[in-house]
Amino acid sequence: MGKGRGGTGRWGFAEWGVRFPRRVLVVAGVLCVLFGCAASQLAGRLSVGGLAASGTPSERAEAWAARYGAGSPELVLVVRPVSPRTALDDRAVRVAGRGLTERLAAEGGVAGVRSYWTTDGDGAHGPRGGAGLAGGLDADLDRGRVAGLRSTDGRAALVLVDLDGSETETARTAERLVPRYTGERGPFAIRATGPAWSLAQSTVQARTDLLRAELIAAPLTFVILALAFRSLVAALLPVLVGAVAAVGALAVLWALTAVTDVSVFAVNLIGALGFGLAVDYALFIVARFREEQARGRTAQEAALVGVATAGRTVAVSAGTVTAALAALLVFPFSFLRSMAYAGMVVVVLAALTAVFVLPAVLVRWGSRVTALDPLGRFRWAPAPTVGGDSPLWGTVARAVTRRPVCWGAACMVVLAALVLPFAHGRPGLADERILPAGAASHATADLVRSEWGTSAEGTLTAVLPRVDPEADRAALDAYGRRLSALAGVRGEATVTVPATGRYAGGRRVGGEGAYPSETRRGPYTSEAVGGAYAPRPGGGAAGRVVRGAVVTLTLRSDPQSERAAALVHAVRRLPAPGGTLHLAGWAAQVVDARAALAQRLPLALGLIAAGTMTVVFLFTRSVLIPLKVLAVAALSLTAALGGLVFVFQDGHLRSLLGDFTVIGTIDMTIPLLLFSVAFGLSVDYELFLLSRIQEHYRETGDNTAAIVHGISRTGRLFTAAALAVAVAMGALASSDVLLLKELGVGLALAVVVDATVVRGVLVPSVMRLAGRANWWAPGRGRRAPDPRHGYPHHDGSSVMPGHADVTDLTSPSSRA
Repeated sequence: MGKGRGGTGRWGFAEWGVRFPRRVLVVAGVLCVLFGCAASQLAGRLSVGGLAASGTPSERAEAWAARYGAGSPELVLVVRPVSPRTALDDRAVRVAGRGLTERLAAEGGVAGVRSYWTTDGDGAHGPRGGAGLAGGLDADLDRGRVAGLRSTDGRAALVLVDLDGSETETARTAERLVPRYTGERGPFAIRATGPAWSLAQSTVQARTDLLRAELIAAPLTFVILALAFRSLVAALLPVLVGAVAAVGALAVLWALTAVTDVSVFAVNLIGALGFGLAVDYALFIVARFREEQARGRTAQEAALVGVATAGRTVAVSAGTVTAALAALLVFPFSFLRSMAYAGMVVVVLAALTAVFVLPAVLVRWGSRVTALDPLGRFRWAPAPTVGGDSPLWGTVARAVTRRPVCWGAACMVVLAALVLPFAHGRPGLADERILPAGAASHATADLVRSEWGTSAEGTLTAVLPRVDPEADRAALDAYGRRLSALAGVRGEATVTVPATGRYAGGRRVGGEGAYPSETRRGPYTSEAVGGAYAPRPGGGAAGRVVRGAVVTLTLRSDPQSERAAALVHAVRRLPAPGGTLHLAGWAAQVVDARAALAQRLPLALGLIAAGTMTVVFLFTRSVLIPLKVLAVAALSLTAALGGLVFVFQDGHLRSLLGDFTVIGTIDMTIPLLLFSVAFGLSVDYELFLLSRIQEHYRETGDNTAAIVHGISRTGRLFTAAALAVAVAMGALASSDVLLLKELGVGLALAVVVDATVVRGVLVPSVMRLAGRANWWAPGRGRRAPDPRHGYPHHDGSSVMPGHADVTDLTSPSSRA
């Protein structure tokens, strides 16, 4: 391809959409049909969960605890007699409770069940030790009380259900079991909570929210684009790009599910990010196309210039966004990895659609792209086009470049105010509170907190595999006393050592403890040895008992609080009997996830910085501009994260965003995901702005004039793009799932701040202060190019001022 206005260089295969529009559209149509068939099979293959870090000490400890029958239950049932005159200890209630436990244990996908009525050591079925049914039940009730399975008012009991399989499989099992066992069942009124049921409800809610977000975003975005383009036809083009990219991305995810887990929330990200990028890419290419048409070019010529200028920037932008999302792969969160896969796929497909399919449509439609102005009959004067100069933004740019220090300082003050809340941000992990307070799993978990004084996840389990409960009773007693006397534990937890008793404040406060045993199906069966769980391999090795002990700490504080974190650290520092300790529990998982985040964060940030600086340097051939891009993007995104903390951790603006539960933390995966996506979008806008500034600078050699030209030429474009993207992303804020609400609000805030305050004020002030140093690179020197000798382009060619039309863009010699 030859050289036209704006320095169109050779771009090879990207011209195919312009040269062969009919063939490209036919191929795109066939691919869309194939993609649609594959995408329709995706729903049943998506996974849930993955929000906790993998490969951590607490994850390994969970496996140890499960071997000893003390793993965290995936499903928790709160059972209350229907009649207020019926007590948990009534004979009929005891029999019904054991029957409920046995029916649950016989269900497919259930690994084991523990309940208030079945806490004997031999499997909770039938008499034990010749005591008869009544004697066995009495012993069970005693152990149930000690195990904390009865509420403080004595009116409700817990049934703890361990489920087989991955998080996705346990969620599906819970989705099957909960409707069959909740509600009024015989003498009981039963409610459910637990991680598996929370994940199941979150999955259903996410699907509902996706449809609602699309119904909100699509019409509003279409109205914005129609008003910006002054054409209903042109407004359809971003919808076309977004639809093709989204369907293709869903098809690729369908293929990825064969080799890795893909989160159900990835579909929500594809919808929002794919549509948002489609708006950006289509806006910039169509605006350039219409700009070139207004200069007298044919549709094919205008499309070629659009591909070689805005299209080239689209490709570079997609590379930058993809690199930023790829940095998420270094974190040990399967949720983040699947979101990274989804984001990278939809970004690449949005760029390919914009560069290949969109130009083909532009060539086929030609002048009809400007048809059907929705407000045409009401206009008495020509309205400015979205790609034309903006008087408002031109005035702002001239004011900023006249007083860059004052404007830059004012902008920094605004951003600093937004950043300030981020200083006290606290990372956490998602639990049932990401759902609305009225959701069954959330409401039941609140009931457990109020009636048991702790959450369903409020237990730490310390597995001591090298301890003999009989021979080491004295050591276990001493360990229980020391453990309960720790500064991090005292007043925050009750310690239960099955072989010796319960402890608090450094002294024993109860007799021998007891673990609720379970009815277990699978390769291991449990039996009590010396008051502690001891797994015994089922089959072949009957009679060979693996010794060990399990100590539980029942927390009074929130498992995600700083007090709980201090407790975890204190327990891990205390020497354990036998020399080996495996600490499981939600509080331990939160601590380990934070540690994993802190360990991998420098690597991720380094990869983002290196990738961005490399791409921007190759794009601009400048040393200073990549550093400026990196610093400005990081500052604006930290401001968005500060807004996230202000709203969701501190609990402000709840009335505007819909009621949500203030947990006191921000899920640690959301800032990472938000930073990567928003960083890519920020650099996206920066590259489009720089391309126009650099283009004008190469024609005139005037840095200040180039800044004003770039801002005024892209200002209206950025405003329309930011509004459209903010609507597309912000539609997620309507979700009832807190994770999606946080992501939507954060992305919308980041885009709006970046496209207005940062891109309109901070960037021009910094570039004005830097002057010609903006364009310095090794070997180039600081001398501004001489207009009489032409200006270098990205491909090493040069163009003379005013020589935009010297080459026939459609000639065979211009083809790559």
